[in-house]
Amino acid sequence: MRLVRASARSFADHRTHPTLADFVQTLIATISVGSLYALLALGYTMVYGVLKFINFAHSDIFVLGAWTSFTVATVVLTALGVSAEQAPLWVGPVTLLSAILVCGGVGFCIERFAYRPLRRAPRLNVLITAIGVSLLLQNAGQIPGAVLARDPQGTPVATLPFGASPRSMPLLLPDGVLNESLVAQGTAQGGSRRGTIVLDQAVEFERDVPYRVAVVREVDGKAKRESLNLIADEGRHEAGTEFGTQPRRSPDELHGVRYKLWRAPTVPIRLVDVLVTCSALILMVGLHLLVFHTKTGTAMRAISHSIDTAALMGININRVISLTFLLGTTLAACAAFLYPMKYPGLNQTAHGIWVLLGLKAFAAAVVGGIGNIRGAVLGGFLIAAIEFFGAKYIEPALQDIYVFGVLILVLLVRPSGLLGKPTREKV
Repeated sequence: MRLVRASARSFADHRTHPTLADFVQTLIATISVGSLYALLALGYTMVYGVLKFINFAHSDIFVLGAWTSFTVATVVLTALGVSAEQAPLWVGPVTLLSAILVCGGVGFCIERFAYRPLRRAPRLNVLITAIGVSLLLQNAGQIPGAVLARDPQGTPVATLPFGASPRSMPLLLPDGVLNESLVAQGTAQGGSRRGTIVLDQAVEFERDVPYRVAVVREVDGKAKRESLNLIADEGRHEAGTEFGTQPRRSPDELHGVRYKLWRAPTVPIRLVDVLVTCSALILMVGLHLLVFHTKTGTAMRAISHSIDTAALMGININRVISLTFLLGTTLAACAAFLYPMKYPGLNQTAHGIWVLLGLKAFAAAVVGGIGNIRGAVLGGFLIAAIEFFGAKYIEPALQDIYVFGVLILVLLVRPSGLLGKPTREKV
């Protein structure tokens, strides 16, 4: 029996005999995640370009934005009494704006009260302060706080601070596969046993083509959308034929549900990946235009060359530096809103996955050329490519080694980064 779902090949076979579909799928993941790395790397590179130090608290600003997005979205959805699928269109922009305001406010306070007094101090003092601010944000976010929202059973689902329990981000951006085709739709019934479904229409399945059934069933009085992979023989099947599904659901759960049968493409292009990539590219282009085609950008570049000279030219140093921090934290907040749209799981604020994510973004900034905006963008996509293609074609368990191995190699061969310019200091 040949199954419609092409899942017989093992993961080892995929690595040994990669296909064009594997390459394209990996490229799509590289572009999507590379966009997020680039947004984070821009925050690192902007602060370094102006003040010549690494803001190690930048990744924690990103984490703060992700948890702020979750908290605001959960509170709003709970107050409206709707699920994420039924949320009004304005919930997403309100959540993003809230993350920007919180991250921008925290970033401004960090620059004003932690970094500005040390502007003339040795760089080691600033580095220690940055690490201290990072640890403060990580641990403060884990403190159990006041309950802001509860689920219908009375369990707290949103607190401030955020607590130490992992959460799942409501998906406020529309998602779906853009290049899949609709085969049939109607009303389905549960089969004779758990994990089977009966469709009310005749369907014909092609060989080695995956199919899925999107069902809408009622859970706790609310409509819940769910996708089930269909397991069936190739060929034509009349109405009333029983098919296997994965994940498995009981017949009662599928009784009288509305369904849509979709023919999945070989390489799915998800709407959320397109939205994440396009949003990130728009933000990066906007930052480029601001820095290189406005008076404010000219002031930033002047300060990056010499703070004292820029002050003599009449530039308000404090204002421009604060604005630089605000721009960096705004980009981090946007990335923090987009990241859980692609990866909904949110770990506690001090979890190692956040630290690793920040280090990869920092590696992207260094590889591209710290202080160079174009270099940060290039580094973000390059680090993502090394991570995903290395995991796909070499060894998944070593993907982090590939990333930091390339970082070490670039520092040895070209310490200023791929697009960075060597600097000389008089001694």
